[in-house]
Amino acid sequence: QFFVSTNDKVVKTFYTFTSDIIELGNYLKSKKVESVAMEATGVYWYVIYEILDQEFGIDVWLVDGRQTKQVPGRKTDVKDCQWIQELHSYGLLNRCHVTTGDLKSLRTYQRLREDHIETSSMHINHMQKALTVMNIRLKEVLSQIHGKSGLSMIEAMLVGERNKEKLLSLCHISVKKNKSELILKALEGHYTEEGLFTLKQAYDGYIFYQNQIEECDKKMSEILNKINDNDPTQSTDKRKAIRHHKPDINNLGGHMLKIFGNQDATVLSGFTDYSWLRLLGEVGVDLSKWKTEKHFTSWLGLSPGQHNSGKMRRNKKKGRPKAGQIFRTIAQSLLNSKDIALGAFGRKLRAKKGSGVAIKAVARKLAAQYWRLMVKGRDFVEKGVEEYEKQVYRSKVRALGRLSKELGMVL
Repeated sequence: QFFVSTNDKVVKTFYTFTSDIIELGNYLKSKKVESVAMEATGVYWYVIYEILDQEFGIDVWLVDGRQTKQVPGRKTDVKDCQWIQELHSYGLLNRCHVTTGDLKSLRTYQRLREDHIETSSMHINHMQKALTVMNIRLKEVLSQIHGKSGLSMIEAMLVGERNKEKLLSLCHISVKKNKSELILKALEGHYTEEGLFTLKQAYDGYIFYQNQIEECDKKMSEILNKINDNDPTQSTDKRKAIRHHKPDINNLGGHMLKIFGNQDATVLSGFTDYSWLRLLGEVGVDLSKWKTEKHFTSWLGLSPGQHNSGKMRRNKKKGRPKAGQIFRTIAQSLLNSKDIALGAFGRKLRAKKGSGVAIKAVARKLAAQYWRLMVKGRDFVEKGVEEYEKQVYRSKVRALGRLSKELGMVL
């Protein structure tokens, strides 16, 4: 059930069945309601939002539940809907970002793909465990047992091959050239019926989810072709390599460039076409809906956000939208980079305050650069990066000067 309050303060109850939601639309139309506000509650708001918006043309505002907090201990569904209606009538609520149309479909397939990737990684762990139980130490020798060489050997084991030389011959030429002796030692295991059964179950599960990922890639490719009328930008520049979980989408970079009017997010540190695609589904194309970069980073859950009371200083917990997590993932990879200024900044901060703070700080800087690129253009971003690198250089020179003075040396 859900509760509805209009200007006359009368509260009416509706069930969540489709027929009842249509009845709700007719009820609101009879009351001459043009705009409604509703709390974001998991996935339950999706269908109500879409039916009221598409079928009845009502302007639906999705609002964060934190904006509608009541006095503690006096919260009921009836009071909640009356309070939301009153706040909305005074214009005191802020609208949440809602992805619609083709981008919503793209986001759905993208999120489903990420779920399949996560589940398939669980089956990789199961394969590793099954091999270890039989003392087949491939995971200590190969960087990935789910690579071409690893899967080829596992497939041969499952159909009865036990000869180490024949299994080695299935590996890639680079593996045979550099690791042949280690592979032969690793393959000298103790095969058991239950171990092979476990390995087959894990292998079948992994292959199943790889097929599911391919289906998601096809759907995402269809959406991108629909958005761009099957005519993506034909870029002559070499695109950044996508190392992990690369989607099988033809000319992905060209599609992204066409959608964003040739503004290329991959000029930013750590960005690839795949991470850019994920952000497209989460935040859309028009970032000007966030007034400043600070509004954007706050919405992503990347701003510091302190809750201070007297001498007590506590970090206020913020939600973690999926878009914010994408920036965190990119930031984490930059901490291992050697020649990127943001990586140096992150490592310096990590040494002082730990990985969590460093990743969040780098992610916030990346998000601010992304907002500037999409709202103010590439030149604005490049000037900011150049100035930051100069600042890092000046900082290093000052540090070197202090150290030389301390050691009694002259630069």
